[in-house]
Amino acid sequence: MKKTHIITRKWGDHRKGKTDWTRVDALTDEDIARAVASDPDAVPVDIDWSDAVLVMPSKKKAISIRIDEDVLDFFKSQGDGYQRRMNAVLRSYMQQKVKPKKRA
Repeated sequence: MKKTHIITRKWGDHRKGKTDWTRVDALTDEDIARAVASDPDAVPVDIDWSDAVLVMPSKKKAISIRIDEDVLDFFKSQGDGYQRRMNAVLRSYMQQKVKPKKRA
């Protein structure tokens, strides 16, 4: 990795950016509350957690498996979590196979 354009700063040294920290430091709690109240993107989140269900992830088992290179490359190209996505595809396949058959 090239080390160009890396800026090193000391902990707490935030005054070198473009932020007007003097103005920020001068804000009162009331000023901040008014700014939040007038910001349309700062909508309070009101979530009812009373019906929430805790879902424990299933236990995973480490294995060694041979996968076609192009299949592996495809999943990896989708970004982080490719093993989790591969597991989800396999789970979907498994669930389709174990469904009870409908009688005609």
